[in-house]
Amino acid sequence: MVGIAQRFLKKGDSMKKIEGKAMSLGSIMVDIEGVHLQPLEAERLMDPLVAGVILFSRNFESIEQLQRLTAQIHALRHPRLLIAVDHEGGRVQRFREGFTHIPPMRLLGELYEQNEQHSYDVAEKIGWLLAAELLSVGVDFSFAPVVDLDYGGSKVIGDRAFHRHCVAVGNLSFHVMLGMRKAGMAAVAKHFPGHGFIEADTHLEVAMDERPFVEIQQHDMQPFLRLIENGLDAVMPAHVIYPKMDSLPAGFSEVWLQAVLRKQCHFEGAIISDDMSMKAAQAYGTAPERVLKALQVGCDLVLVCNDSVAADEVLSRLNWHAETLSHARLIRLHAHGKFKYQTLQFDPQWQAAVSVVNDLNQKNNQQELI
Repeated sequence: MVGIAQRFLKKGDSMKKIEGKAMSLGSIMVDIEGVHLQPLEAERLMDPLVAGVILFSRNFESIEQLQRLTAQIHALRHPRLLIAVDHEGGRVQRFREGFTHIPPMRLLGELYEQNEQHSYDVAEKIGWLLAAELLSVGVDFSFAPVVDLDYGGSKVIGDRAFHRHCVAVGNLSFHVMLGMRKAGMAAVAKHFPGHGFIEADTHLEVAMDERPFVEIQQHDMQPFLRLIENGLDAVMPAHVIYPKMDSLPAGFSEVWLQAVLRKQCHFEGAIISDDMSMKAAQAYGTAPERVLKALQVGCDLVLVCNDSVAADEVLSRLNWHAETLSHARLIRLHAHGKFKYQTLQFDPQWQAAVSVVNDLNQKNNQQELI
C-alpha cells in the first residue's frame, strides 16, 4: 500500500492520533481478513477512496468479538465507514451463532400461496428481525432483499428468491423492506434488472440473458419498481449481460444504470456494484479499470472483495472524486436503529418475530423429512 498512509498522515502522526478523523466517504467497499482489524487494514480503511467494509463468515467468531470489530471500524473516521454483510437468510447468512436462523425467502413465497395476508405479516417480522439483530452488533446494512424471480433453473438464486411471479415478489419484498426500515436499516434490492432467469453463477462464469427488454421489463423489473415507488435506499445491479440492450453487464452499463434505472424507473437511491472480483466482471480490465468503469456509468459504491492486492491496486491507482449527491446517497445507508444485543431478547417485538421465524423453520424441517 505504498503512498496510502502519506495521504493522511503527517510526520510523527500515528493511527491512534487520526482515529475519528473527519473526511468524506469514498466510493469503494473493501473487506478484511480475519476477526480482528490489523494495523495494515486500519491504514487501508483510512484511504479517502474507501467508503466501507463488507464482512464475511471469516470475520465472525462471537457476538462480543463482532461488536468490538464494528466499533473499531466505526471509530476510525467521521462520518463513520459503512459496515455491510450478506445476511438474507437461508444459504446466505454470514453470522450464525447467537443470531436467529433466518429461513430462505422461498418459504415466504410458499406461505403466500396459503395465506397472502399472513405472509406479509411474517415477511415484515423477518425484515425487522434480521435488521435489529445486525444493528445490535454494529452492522449498518445487509445486502437484502433478493428480488430476482424464481424461474426454477438458476444455480445461484434458487431458494433465495421469494416466488416465480413478480407481483408476489414485489409484495413480499416490500414487507421485508418495511420491517427493515422500522428497525432502522436501509434495504438493498438485488440483482437489477433480474438475475433469476439464467442458470449461470456469475461468481464463477460469464452470464448472458438473451430475452428482449420488454419481457424483462414486464416481469423481472416489476419488484424493483414496487420498492422504488416506496423509497428504496439502494439497488445492486447484476453482473449479467443482456445483449438485446447492451453488450456490457448491467453493472458496467450506462444504458441500464442511467437510461433505465435512473431515468425510466426514477430511482434516486444508491447504486452498489456487485463484487468486482467475480468471474463475470474480470473480463473488463484490471481491477482499477473495472472499478472506474462502474463508477463512470453511475455506481455510487463499488465492491472489491476477497483480493487485498486488487483493493490496494485500486486505492493506489484510481483517480476519482465522487459528486456530493453520490456521497449523500451513501450517508443514507448508515444505521438508524438503536439496539443493544444484550437486551434484545427482552424486547416483545423480538420475541414475537423469533416465534414466527421458528415456526416457519420448523415447518420447513418437517417438510424436508417427508
